[in-house]
Amino acid sequence: MNILIVDDSLAMRMIVMKTLREAGYDGHEITQAEDGAKALEQIKSNEPDIVLCDWNMPNMTGPELLAALNDEGIKPKFGFVTTEGTDAMREKAMELGARFLIAKPFTPESFKQELDKYLN
Repeated sequence: MNILIVDDSLAMRMIVMKTLREAGYDGHEITQAEDGAKALEQIKSNEPDIVLCDWNMPNMTGPELLAALNDEGIKPKFGFVTTEGTDAMREKAMELGARFLIAKPFTPESFKQELDKYLN
């Protein structure tokens, strides 16, 4: 399976990849994009099985990316990995069509809890 990590911080993309490995997902193909605009192009050319996306990024935010995917009829399993996990933010994410929201700081267990539904 192909997992796309979208975050404007290289350090955070590396942390998410490390956490995925620690959660037992090291056998999956993991790709990266540094913002929503680059992710949109990647997703159009090679739709991943799951997208783990930051909320706030330059060029195109996570919510803007999800809205663009919805407009194009592209429906990968999409979730947010972000610093804010308020009820209002979770509600907004679900309204946009996200399957989950994992709030930072996250753990391998929090990844497993959400991702096992889609990756096993």
